[in-house]
Amino acid sequence: MAHELPKLPFDMDALAPHISRETLEYHHGKHHKKYVDTLNSMIPGTEFENMSLEETVKKASGKMFNQAGQIWNHNFYWNCLTPNSNKPQGDLEQAINQAFGSLDAFKSEFNEKAGALFGSGWAWLVKKPDGSLGIAQTANAETPIQEGRDIPLLTCDVWEHAYYIDYRNARPDYLKAFWNVCNWDFVAKNFSS
Repeated sequence: MAHELPKLPFDMDALAPHISRETLEYHHGKHHKKYVDTLNSMIPGTEFENMSLEETVKKASGKMFNQAGQIWNHNFYWNCLTPNSNKPQGDLEQAINQAFGSLDAFKSEFNEKAGALFGSGWAWLVKKPDGSLGIAQTANAETPIQEGRDIPLLTCDVWEHAYYIDYRNARPDYLKAFWNVCNWDFVAKNFSS
């Protein structure tokens, strides 16, 4: 089963000025594509040849896992972004308020944890098995679906290739801008499933 680079769910210019066309061209068109191409070159003749991407993430290790995990995380990340950001509503809003006190408090804690993540990785809003919300950090290609316990609702990519063109080394500025393009409708859909 060959894996494919998904099309972005928005135009290349749609997230500007928060995330530029140039960033998307490199991030999606080069980094994400490289993970897809590398995984496709590795799987022929292996047990992963006919597995879904999610199965591969859960069963692979080493370089195979790194490629699959990065593909899955990026596929998810693109859906977390939209040029038409709004605010969480209904059950999701209530869950955020219950877990963090307010949306602003959640954003502040999320940005703090995403900003403090050493090196490269991902910050996640997750739904725990008891239905409560939490913030998780994963390094490199790691993802909450590996353990199958927490359900990912939202992610922010904090690898430098996600922000260096637009924000240089100022990760906090990127994290602040992230909320201007956050796709709360996608988060709500994940929360209700």
